[in-house]
Formats: sequence, C-alpha cells, structure tokens
Amino acid sequence: MPRPALRIAAALVLLALSAGAQARTVYRCVRDGTVSLATAPEPGSRCTPKQIDDNAVKLPNLWGEMGVINGNLYERQQDGKTVYSTRKLPGSVRVMGFTVETPPGEPAHPGLGKVGKPQLDKFPAQFRSAAKANGLDDAWLRAIAHAESGFDAKAVSNKGAQGVMQLMPDTAKEYGVADPFSSAESINAGARHIKSLMRRYHNDLTLVAAAYNAGIGTVARFGGVPPYRETQEYIAKVQALHQRYQLAMGTRKPELRAAQ
Repeated sequence: MPRPALRIAAALVLLALSAGAQARTVYRCVRDGTVSLATAPEPGSRCTPKQIDDNAVKLPNLWGEMGVINGNLYERQQDGKTVYSTRKLPGSVRVMGFTVETPPGEPAHPGLGKVGKPQLDKFPAQFRSAAKANGLDDAWLRAIAHAESGFDAKAVSNKGAQGVMQLMPDTAKEYGVADPFSSAESINAGARHIKSLMRRYHNDLTLVAAAYNAGIGTVARFGGVPPYRETQEYIAKVQALHQRYQLAMGTRKPELRAAQ
C-alpha cells in the first residue's frame, strides 16, 4: 500500500495519524444501524464529515462503540478517485484487516423513570404506530420509555440523553432526529434503535436492555451484561415494567398461584 494510503488506513482504523497535514476529513457513515469510516461519503449511507487533527493529543472515537472492533479496510474507485472505507461496497478490494480497541467507556444514564403503574395514556397512538412499523412488542417499547424518562418529552439526563426515549445526541442524529424533544421523533427513533438491537442480539431482551443503557460496545467488551450495578438495576426495572404493561394491555395473563 502506498504511504498516503497507509496514513488513511491509520486514520480510519487506528485513529492515530502520522505527521504531515494538520487535519484530515474522515466520514462517519451510518447504514442500517452500523457504522463505517471512509475517506469520502458512501453511496447509500448517511455520512457526517469529521475533522481529525494530526497533532491532537487525544483523537476522537468515531466508531461510537466501546471495546474491541474487528474489520477490514477496502479500496475502491468513486467519481474517478481512489477512496477507502471500512464497509465493503460494490467494486471494493480488501486492503487489510484490523483490530481496534476503542477507549473504555462508562455506563450510560440510569434513566429518569421509576417503576410504577403502567401509563397507557401517554402518547398511545405514537407508541402503537412505532411498535407496529418496527415489528416490536408495544408493551416492551413502552417499558423502555417508562424506565428511561417516565414519558417526559423534555427530560434530559445528567449525561445528555434527551426526550421520551432518552436518546444520546449521536444516536438521535444517526436516526435523523431533528428535534430530540419531539415525542413522535423520539419514539420513532427509539423504536428503530431497539429494532436494530433486537436484530443484533437475536431478540434477547436482556442484552437489548443492557445495550440500550450501556451501549453496544460495552456489552461486546464484557461479552454480555456489563458488571455495572446501574445497568443491572436498569434491566430489572425494564423487565418488571414490561410485565406490567403486558398485563395492562391484555397481552399477558396473570400468573395463577396455588392455594396455601
């Protein structure tokens, strides 16, 4: 690989650039809930340019995930130019494989809602529509929202999560949210994010809740539910609420207890 390509590979893969130019533009591209890094906007993806300072002491984590990430760097021709990407697109040729360990993270916000009675009067049409559009259990979607914000459309956590579904700004941007405090936008984006997590974790609701709270990278780093008390309590809260919403909505029958 020529030296310029090596520098590009470092920028995309290692996020540690060799000396030279003062800054480079790397595109963070999102498609179907997955992130790739590229030297030019990828067709079919939603891409955001990021300026990388060669002289920065600490370079940003553009992946948006924490933990170890394995992948490949690909080269292809686009608009008469050679471009590089970590996503395999038509016409791509694999240049190299890579393993990146992104900086360690922290568990996400604990959520602002408390376990309590189901609140079926909160945005019923929006939850019903978002759940149906994404093939989700309406009771599960409501349980997440209840645990996250208590259905407060203006809620903001101490870590910056916003709205009914308490989406972090980067996640909201990935799903095209223009107003994080719009209940409709937040619920729709939250449902799409949960659908992506359901697909990733093969419908394992425990891992879905863990990733919603602590992030996909953190779940990957620990090989399952992270050992954070906050996350474990969050999962228990969501599971309890899920059952209550199922009972309230008539999709779950009450458990019969044997007479003493």
